[in-house]
Amino acid sequence: MNDAAGLRFRRQHRPRVITDELPEHRHKSTGTYSGKVFQVTLLSLGGFLLFPLLVIILILESPIHPEVLSLKEPPVMTGCWEPNLKLREAQRLFEDQIIGPESIANIGEVLFSGTADGKIVKLIGRRIHTVARLGKLPCGSREEETNCGRPLGIRVGPNGTLFVADAYLGVFEVNPTTGESTQLVSGGQVVAGRKLSFINDLAVTQDGKKLYFTDSSSRWQRRDYMHLIMEATADGRVLEFDTESGELTVVMENLRFPNGIQLLPDEESVLVAETTMARIRRVHVAGLNKGGMDTFIDNLPGFPDNIRPSSTGGYWVAMSAVRPNPGFSMLDFLSHRPWIKKLIFKLFSQEVLMKFVPRYSLVAELHDGGICTRSFHDPNGLVAAYVSEVHEYDGSLYLGSFRSPYVAKLDLRRV
Repeated sequence: MNDAAGLRFRRQHRPRVITDELPEHRHKSTGTYSGKVFQVTLLSLGGFLLFPLLVIILILESPIHPEVLSLKEPPVMTGCWEPNLKLREAQRLFEDQIIGPESIANIGEVLFSGTADGKIVKLIGRRIHTVARLGKLPCGSREEETNCGRPLGIRVGPNGTLFVADAYLGVFEVNPTTGESTQLVSGGQVVAGRKLSFINDLAVTQDGKKLYFTDSSSRWQRRDYMHLIMEATADGRVLEFDTESGELTVVMENLRFPNGIQLLPDEESVLVAETTMARIRRVHVAGLNKGGMDTFIDNLPGFPDNIRPSSTGGYWVAMSAVRPNPGFSMLDFLSHRPWIKKLIFKLFSQEVLMKFVPRYSLVAELHDGGICTRSFHDPNGLVAAYVSEVHEYDGSLYLGSFRSPYVAKLDLRRV
């Protein structure tokens, strides 16, 4: 063996250095680095997704400026208010042929109503006939509603004409035969420093000389009614219109969402549903107490809409949302948490919010002193949903709705 061969032999058998390091430990630094990269990537992605939300929460202004309310604890639903399924005995009329028949009146066997597409219609048998259109086409979308019009409260006057409250266009007298319409009060006008932005319901005296109507808000229009409910501002009013002189005056102001209105038999006062406060007020419009106001019934188990007379001398009150007790009432929970209301309206539209409001239809008959004598329920609104009014005629209740595609009829002999 020469020297070169010996050198190669020694290099091939060079001894290895033995340590106690395991194979996986030799890759530890690489694994730790990959984990950190993953964590950083995940946090970056989360921050990227949350950043727009934070911008909305911190920078964008909420469309509402809610006030703190102090609602009483909802009454326990026992006794007259005991839940039942009696409204589910109702049958649907004109289903998918009519949209949002908010209020109902009758002349003989003919029913009249105003619809979401701006029409005054009469319902004869199984047919629907258009009597008048107060606004202008096109209709159907939220943006078009102000020009299309939205008829709400409807009454029959002493001369057989219809008096109609349109949320945007004003108060009208309509000939039910010819469809001729006369505007009595212009919507959107300024009265006593405030705009008529949301005309809602109306009542007429027996001689037809006085009309009383509610203007639910000077700030919000009907198409933004959820904003009005959540904001709970006291900018609603009751107004009086003299059909002979044309004089328009404010009878009561600073109400929170005044809604349905009903004259009492003596015609010296009207009942007004103050929806946001879950109560009904009595406003004195004539006599010694004119200009005063007291409470007819407080702390209802639901949020009242229209008020109409019953055949027993009482009043039917419709409620499309309740304050369950026992149970959870979202509106009661939010009433003293205005910051949550602001956040909600930064994140969600009105239509999305409506999906979170539990459907529960409740109609009740109230008598003097605000005494409940009977109530009919439809939990979850399976048959009669979004009820806005109860019109009694010939032994049956006709249920109006502000958004359902039908009129519901309940035969009182079945309940």
